Amino acid sequence: MGRNKRVEVSGLPIVSYAAEGRCIGHLPDGKVVFVENAVPGDVVDVRITKSKKSFAEGRMLRLVTPSPDRIVPFCEHFGVCGGCKWQMLPYEKQLEYKQQQVADQMKRIGHVALPEMEPISGSTLQRLYRNKLEFTFSSKRFRTNEELTAAGDAEFAPESALGFHAPGLFDKVVPINTCHLQPEPTNKIRNFLRDYTREHQLSYYDFRAHTGFMRNLMIRVTTTGEVLVNVVFGEDDAQVRGDMFAKLLAIAPEISTLCYTINTKWNDSIYDLEIHTYHGKGFITEKLEDFTFNISPKSFFQTNSTQAETLYRITRDFAGLNGSEVLYDLYCGTGSIGIFCSKGARKVIGIEVIEQAIEDAKVNAAQNGIGHALFYAGDVAAICTDAFFEEHGKPDVIITDPPRAGMSEKLVQQLLKMRAPKIVYVSCNPATQARDLALLDEAYRIDRMRPVDMFPHTHHIENVVLLTLR
Repeated sequence: MGRNKRVEVSGLPIVSYAAEGRCIGHLPDGKVVFVENAVPGDVVDVRITKSKKSFAEGRMLRLVTPSPDRIVPFCEHFGVCGGCKWQMLPYEKQLEYKQQQVADQMKRIGHVALPEMEPISGSTLQRLYRNKLEFTFSSKRFRTNEELTAAGDAEFAPESALGFHAPGLFDKVVPINTCHLQPEPTNKIRNFLRDYTREHQLSYYDFRAHTGFMRNLMIRVTTTGEVLVNVVFGEDDAQVRGDMFAKLLAIAPEISTLCYTINTKWNDSIYDLEIHTYHGKGFITEKLEDFTFNISPKSFFQTNSTQAETLYRITRDFAGLNGSEVLYDLYCGTGSIGIFCSKGARKVIGIEVIEQAIEDAKVNAAQNGIGHALFYAGDVAAICTDAFFEEHGKPDVIITDPPRAGMSEKLVQQLLKMRAPKIVYVSCNPATQARDLALLDEAYRIDRMRPVDMFPHTHHIENVVLLTLR
């Protein structure tokens, strides 16, 4: 294929699901092509965007014949905002493909002996399941291909937007009217701020010039009925902020805690910035089983609270604690998994590199009356020395829940030296988990494996694996 030549293929049958939201078809020469936004059983017209020796990648141009499995998406923003890409699939099919994705990645990347996979645990809520959403104020609204085509050579007048970043674009935002991911008062709060800021001509952030008053909006809700809002401003104006917040609290009295952050940096991270509490106690409280957890604007917490209980129960079941064990909780975050499993352990040791998360973990343990849980900030390999083991005891069970990148090879080697009888590996990325399991295979066998769906209508999937020392 020429470097600048656009190749289109008409009437391509989609035959199977691959992974990460992509499906497989076969080009006329037999080469595999990966296509996004398609469904097995579709017949589509495709534009080839990348062609390699053994495979190609393509973008669906037209849906010629829909798969019998296709359903009508429930959201007006489907296909534009970049989220919930599987709304056109029945949830049962989503679970089937997610389980298949885990199995394929374990075999293709892990190359280790596997037990029979336990059935995937689906989310009890398929809508309104998220406890946290983040929106962006941008001076540039995203324009769809249909809008651009209809406009031709005409210039668009500048238009701001409050919503989600358009896929692959750092400065353009898709305006959102109704999002089905989080329960109310989320839509009411966001739409009020959109209308209020436009009425009062408050500037939205320009990501190229790094100017503008309104920058970001974060909303957190809990199953206990509490609501936390953090508004991020690009400039500091107490009068304007106060007038806005007074109106916001009047129309949304459900807000338990209202915070604000002044961010004049070039990036959106708030972890190195001060959070100011305007109204309320500065945090909200979530409950999982009998345990309560404080959640502040900076806190890490599983995004699907209801399904987090399911994930933690499976993790606890895999750990098989009987009350006598020393449990090490690696990448412990705010301590939620270790605290959830604490009743079955003699001692819990949580380790996390982020110091603020460790402070939250200590508070969470104290308010739950758990005196046998200790938390340490730092690198696991640096903390887990012979002297540390002598003081706290070697682990009988290790629970590790790393980020999407998986565990570092250094930590894997440390785990092989620690030789805990059991490791429960919780992963949000089965591909990197499979890579790590291949390294652990020299000392551990895999006894149990179960996927857990935390994010319906997306291709993301969690997987829990029990490893036992050989």
